[in-house]
Amino acid sequence: MPVYDFMRWLAHREWAMDFAGSSWVYPSVLATHLCCIAAFGGMILMTNLRLLGWALTDFSISDVIGKLRPWKRLGFVIMITAGLLLGGSEADKYYPNPYFWTKMTLLVLLLVHGLVFRPSVYQNTAELDRAPVLPGRAKLAGALSLVLWVSVVCMGRLIGYYEGPGEARQNRPSGIELNQLASRREHLRVK
Repeated sequence: MPVYDFMRWLAHREWAMDFAGSSWVYPSVLATHLCCIAAFGGMILMTNLRLLGWALTDFSISDVIGKLRPWKRLGFVIMITAGLLLGGSEADKYYPNPYFWTKMTLLVLLLVHGLVFRPSVYQNTAELDRAPVLPGRAKLAGALSLVLWVSVVCMGRLIGYYEGPGEARQNRPSGIELNQLASRREHLRVK
């Protein structure tokens, strides 16, 4: 089954249409998703800044990563669950959206990042703490993670602003309508 057909099928399931059309469930899940992004993102930011040696330098890398890990995992699970509900309910709308696909690509790159740096950085924090100078691999892991996560958040935000080729013409006023609005404004100013 081609991807578009699957996304169209998914968006037209009864639960997806009910969810997307709900006046309180959809906004509640969206708010939860955004709150988890803020909380999870803040913890990711602090971890990355510590790996770069720019913040929380009074704490060991082991403490920062170890103490934030359970909270990051919880935030990640809630954030992804909410994101899947939101994306599944409007899957056919997201299919042509280049920002959505860029976000998905960035998430795959984050998975690769985690697999590459997990053994040498994230599960090796005691060695990083013993090093007289913060190793380059830790700084690289922090910098890449920071860039990738900021990019994911930016792409996620841009998803809502994308207008497909047909949508752009339908939602924007025509030149005649803009001229009529300008004339009305001018007329009101004269009075």
